Parts: sequence; C-alpha cells; structure tokens
Amino acid sequence: MHIEKLVVGPVETNCYIVSKSADFDEVFIIDPGAEADRIIKAIGDRKVVATLLTHGHFDHTGALYAFSDYPIFINEKDAPMLNDFDLSAGRLMLDNTPRPEATNLYKEGDKLLLAGVEITIMETPGHTMGSVCILAKDKIFTGDTLFDGDYGRTDLPGGSHELIRKSLRRLFTYEGYEIYPGHGPNAII
Repeated sequence: MHIEKLVVGPVETNCYIVSKSADFDEVFIIDPGAEADRIIKAIGDRKVVATLLTHGHFDHTGALYAFSDYPIFINEKDAPMLNDFDLSAGRLMLDNTPRPEATNLYKEGDKLLLAGVEITIMETPGHTMGSVCILAKDKIFTGDTLFDGDYGRTDLPGGSHELIRKSLRRLFTYEGYEIYPGHGPNAII
C-alpha cells in the first residue's frame, strides 16, 4: 500500500492520498481539509475513485468541493455536519465554505475495495458522534480519535468523553498497528 501525507490548512490537518502502490493509476483521498490545489497537484494524472471522511469537522472537509465529482463517504451521524457551520466547528475559523453532500454513508464493519486497497470501517464515536477509523492491513487512519500520545477533544458539538474512552480502549486492541492520525505524526499502537 502506498500512502502520501499532505499537511494542509491553518490547523495542519493530515490529508492522505492512498493507493495499492506508488505506480497505481487510481487513488482515494482521506480528509481533504484545505488547499485543494495542492491536493490536486499531488494526485497528478491519477484517477480519484473516492473521498473518505473520518468525521465532519471543517478542518477535514474544507477542500471537499474540489472532489464533488467523485463518491464522498461519511458516517451517517456526521453527514449533517457537512453544511452546518456550528456542528462542523467551522465557526472557530470562520469557515463556512459550502460542502457537497455525501453520496455514500458508511457504518461499522463496511468493507470497501478502493484503488486496489481493501479497507474496513470502524465506528469510533467520541470526538464526534460519527467519527470513524479506517483500517487497511496493519494501518489505521484514526482521524481525530487518536493521535501520537493523545486523543481528540470532546468539547465540541457531538463530542463525548465517555464514548471516546470506549473507542480508545477498542483501538488499543490493535497493538502493533501503525496509526495515521488527523493531525501530527504517525505512531504505533
């Protein structure tokens, strides 16, 4: 599996471009938070097959408009955030850029084959009610649920300290897996 990380936007969100291999002609995007032109340039001539969102906050969806011609996946509990200035925490950065609607709603246990990579969706509520982690082999894209040495805040709309604790306990059963968080460096569970 080939994973490219771009750190984008004012809160340094990790956007990932993922494919089977470096020379594979299809990719999917995880959390296009900002700087659409930079993401598009990094994709180059490769075909985008989907955009996956770990949750609906503004800093993970800010460049979504640039990928509206492709399938957009989000958990149904976070879908309303895409165009709600308050729910998406966009008011924090005065970001009210319109987002396209999601075309696909995923849930716990969904399996997808995208750009030659098989992924499994794990619901990990706490940072938001619809937060998910994306498992791919021995790697987990954790969004804002789990960072290197920390976890996501729970004081924004839809956050729950009790739920994130349960989600973290679940993630910690994946000992040895590498995490690709929504902010900051990768880490090993």
